[in-house]
Amino acid sequence: MQSQNHPDPSAADYPEIPAELRQRMLAFYRHLHANPELSMQEHATAAFIEAHLDTLGIEHFRCGDTGVVGVLRNGAGPVVGFRADTDGLPIQEDSTVDYRSTARGTLADGTEVPVMHGCGHDTHVAALMTATEVLAARRETWSGTVVLIFQPGEETAAGAQAMVEDGLWDRAPHPEIIFGQHVMPGLAGTVEVVGGPAMAYADSWKVTLRGEQSHGSQPQNSIDPIVLGAHIVTRLQGIVSREISALESAVVTVGTFHAGLKENIIPDSAEFTLNVRTMDDEVRTTVLAALRRIISAEAQASGAPEPVIEELYRFPRNVNDPEATAALVETLRGTLGAGSVTEGEPKMGSEDFGTLPGALGVPSVFWFFGGFAAQTVDAGTMPVNHSPRFVPVPEPTLWTGATAALAALRSKLAS
Repeated sequence: MQSQNHPDPSAADYPEIPAELRQRMLAFYRHLHANPELSMQEHATAAFIEAHLDTLGIEHFRCGDTGVVGVLRNGAGPVVGFRADTDGLPIQEDSTVDYRSTARGTLADGTEVPVMHGCGHDTHVAALMTATEVLAARRETWSGTVVLIFQPGEETAAGAQAMVEDGLWDRAPHPEIIFGQHVMPGLAGTVEVVGGPAMAYADSWKVTLRGEQSHGSQPQNSIDPIVLGAHIVTRLQGIVSREISALESAVVTVGTFHAGLKENIIPDSAEFTLNVRTMDDEVRTTVLAALRRIISAEAQASGAPEPVIEELYRFPRNVNDPEATAALVETLRGTLGAGSVTEGEPKMGSEDFGTLPGALGVPSVFWFFGGFAAQTVDAGTMPVNHSPRFVPVPEPTLWTGATAALAALRSKLAS
């Protein structure tokens, strides 16, 4: 059910997004959803975005290989940035929509996998493309410069850094603030904003345990990496409960564990991957140190060689500028309705968005918008991000994303 303070986009168009443009936005979304690409492989997606910018007469350049940066200039005035991420995930979609993905992709190790926009990045791109079209068509209503950042590789924390290293801020005007948004489980038509630390650090490791292979009937001749791994995985769960204050936040997750080829062979190695989320620098340091201590000590206790730890990727903490956040909340409430914009709590999810403003030392604000119908919310059956069923309802999800993006940009551009 829509808030009484929230205009129903099915009944009355937001003046700057008329019905015809909303239909194009829906077409953008359906195309993107049906054609996802894996992180840092978004070649067709980048070409699709570039074609749209060409249609609008907006200058653009490639950055970070599959990233696209558009620069919409409209006279003197502030420079404002907005980022939308473009990559999909290795997920087999489980939905009944007629634009569901059947795409396939290849991981870095050569494994062929299904691909899906299981985190809603298709909605982010469609919303920003639409907001861009409005600004390009109504130049008489604003002045300044908008830097449009269509960023690849968010899911692997590679994309933002790749763009910075490829000279993003040497080639594009420097914004005084950068905005971004993300669709989440929640009521479509609503927005949640978090001031200050908004999203967690994330550290992902691959750990290789080394043992001694033996026949399954002769364990005395082995150093069993599976037993070693079982002890490590169990022991790691004590870090948060016994080494971190109950007033602090941390998550330690072991997401994969692989070992062996046959039931009667004790293998010579095992491999697992883990993911850590923290909100505080000191807590992060404590957790990472404890991980290394436990992994090493358990190997020593098993008489095994020192395990090999490989850092896969690291997400920065995402911090919203408090003053800019407060101003944005008021802007969005004035646009979407007071009842449709809430101030929420920090999320343990992670984003590499902060790398972009961090490279310039400028403030940023990143917010969340809901993607599901009232009946789904009320029933408690909303799929979460990265679920094979995470397919936001197009409306009013897209309308809200595009409207929020426009409101944020206009709040900083000269009128």
